[in-house]
Amino acid sequence: MQNRFIDLYSDTKTRPSPGMRKAMAEAEVGDEQKFEDPTVERLRERICELLGKEDSVFLPSGTMANQIAIRVHCRLGDEVIADRTAHIVNSESGGPAANAGVMIRTIEGSHGVFTADQLTAALRDPSNRNAPRSRLVSVENTSNGGFGTVWPRDTLKGVAKVARSAGVAMHMDGARLANACVKSGTKPSDYAACVDSLWLDYTKGLGAPVGASLAGSREFIKEAWRQKQMLGGSMRQSGIIAAAALWALDHNWNRLAEDHDNACRLAEGIANIKGLEIDVPLMETNLVFFEVRKPGWTAAKLVDACKKRGVGLGANTPARLRAVTHLDVTRADIDTALAVINDVMAA
Repeated sequence: MQNRFIDLYSDTKTRPSPGMRKAMAEAEVGDEQKFEDPTVERLRERICELLGKEDSVFLPSGTMANQIAIRVHCRLGDEVIADRTAHIVNSESGGPAANAGVMIRTIEGSHGVFTADQLTAALRDPSNRNAPRSRLVSVENTSNGGFGTVWPRDTLKGVAKVARSAGVAMHMDGARLANACVKSGTKPSDYAACVDSLWLDYTKGLGAPVGASLAGSREFIKEAWRQKQMLGGSMRQSGIIAAAALWALDHNWNRLAEDHDNACRLAEGIANIKGLEIDVPLMETNLVFFEVRKPGWTAAKLVDACKKRGVGLGANTPARLRAVTHLDVTRADIDTALAVINDVMAA
C-alpha cells in the first residue's frame, strides 16, 4: 500500500488547491439569475473573449451543457449526428431522447474523429418526409471514447463546411477542450469558429470542483437560459464556484502539457509490462487506454488489485482499462503507479 493513494481513475478526481480555495472564499457574489453576481459576470466575459462568442452561460455541469444545446438547436423527432463513441450517446443516460425527444445517428469515425465525407453520407435527404430531419452535428474534443484524440482543425473545418452547406448546426462537447488546445497549439477561438455552440469544462484537467460554460450567439444563450431554468440548473450566489473556474483558467491551463507528458511516460511504461497491451501512438493527451491480456485476468480484477496497492484505475470493458493523468498526479506518482502495476501483473 502506498503512503498516498494515486488516483488515475479520472481527471475529475482533482481537488481544489489552496489558491483556488482562497479565491472561492473571497469571491464577490450576488444573485446569478438577476445577473447580479460580479464573479459570474467576469467569467461570462472571460469565456466570450476566450472563445470568440457573443455570449455564454455558467452551468453546473458539462452534461447539462450538452443537453441544453441539443434542446435549443433541435425540435422533437430531429436527428443529431455524432461519432459512435460520443459522450451524448454513451454517458448521458439517454438524455437526448428524454430531454429533447431527438434521435442520434452515429458515425464510425477514426478514434472519435469523423470526416466531411462521412458526414455527407450521414446527412438525411431533407425532402424525405419519412426520415428524421438532420438538425445538429455534435463533435467531442478531445474524444474520450476515441482515446483522448484531438480533432485536427482542418478536419473540423471540413465537417463544419458540409454541415453549414446543409443548413445543419454544429455543436462541440468541450469537456477536454483545454487539453486539445494545449496539445495542438490551436487557439480556443479557432476551434470555436467552426461551431455554433460549445462548452468548456472546469472540473477535469483544469481542476475546479464544479461547472462548465456554454457559449454561442446572444440568441442561442438567451434560449439556453430558459432551458437552464427548466432543467433546474439556475443558481444564486454561484460566484463562489465561478471564482474557482476563473482561478483554473489563470493557473491550470498551460500546465496541462505536464499531464500530457506524464501520460506519455505512463503509456510507454505500460507497453513494457508483460500481460498488458497498449497502442502507444494512439495516446495524444492525458487519457491512457490499455488492455489486460494475462490469462485469467480481467480489467476489473486488475483495478481491484491495484486499488489494494494504492493506485486507482478504471475498467471500461472486460479487458480494457483507462488511466487519466491530472494536476494531482506527479511524475513520481507515475513511476510509483508503474511499479505497482508491474508488481501486480508479475504476481
